[in-house]
Amino acid sequence: MQVLAEAGGGIAGFDWHGRNEPISLMRRYKPSGHRIDPNQLSCFPLVPWSNRISDNGFEVEGRWIPLSSNREDEPWPIHGSGWQRAWQVTSHTTHEIRLSLTQRSATAYCYEASLQYTLLEDALQVDMAVTNIASLSMPFGLGLHPFFNRGDSVRLMAPASNVWLNNGQTPLPTQYVDIPPEWDFRAERALPEQGIDNAFQGWTGEAVIHWPGSQLGLRIDAGTDAFVLYTPADRDFFCFEPVDHPINAVHLPGGPDKHGMTMLSPRATLQRRFVFSVLDMPKD
Repeated sequence: MQVLAEAGGGIAGFDWHGRNEPISLMRRYKPSGHRIDPNQLSCFPLVPWSNRISDNGFEVEGRWIPLSSNREDEPWPIHGSGWQRAWQVTSHTTHEIRLSLTQRSATAYCYEASLQYTLLEDALQVDMAVTNIASLSMPFGLGLHPFFNRGDSVRLMAPASNVWLNNGQTPLPTQYVDIPPEWDFRAERALPEQGIDNAFQGWTGEAVIHWPGSQLGLRIDAGTDAFVLYTPADRDFFCFEPVDHPINAVHLPGGPDKHGMTMLSPRATLQRRFVFSVLDMPKD
């Protein structure tokens, strides 16, 4: 595994060496130019929130929190700020690396974050934590944004009960419904051919990605009950993002804490763990 602390603390490659040659478990990063685009990595952390926030900000405790767009091709701020910052390496061994990040803003999020990658026998464990260092309570969320290879007749199992629909023009949620049959991953099934960019909730926190041609699988265990599934049409990758809140949670009815985000008072900390375990799945 290769970690790029300077590029959002992201992963540039995650391979399994259990057979004669390395097998890629996430999309490998392919350098193109001098500047690293975190959106081309294998995986990056989502902190202090996931996906998009509309209206250039949100209100909390009677105060407006302004947020600026942070990607040229996006009209809204996306994926928080940690993925676009240089993290500091605090310690590392052959099987573990610990990173830290401090982010301060005069008007928006102020936080200290930690990120630890640990290689186990056949698994990668990712531990994330964020502490609110602002002077007021703020809604925080955590997650990961991995990219997986879509080829090899990939299949997915990810039991969830509900999904946020959108208007088909943007990924911003408009309606919370029971999962339609074609998106029901309670049993393993192929990804639908049409594009998906939706947040699922009522997730058990367990998922399996299966590449039948390679006789290989990846089990995901997350301490969250939501995921974002992104399956762009005509692309060779898809994203299964374990997160603790849906898209635009700060603007959903009832407020962010009703939709998985955590209102952290000053100096309070939120922690999450994610584990990716290799499954050797030979045919019977």
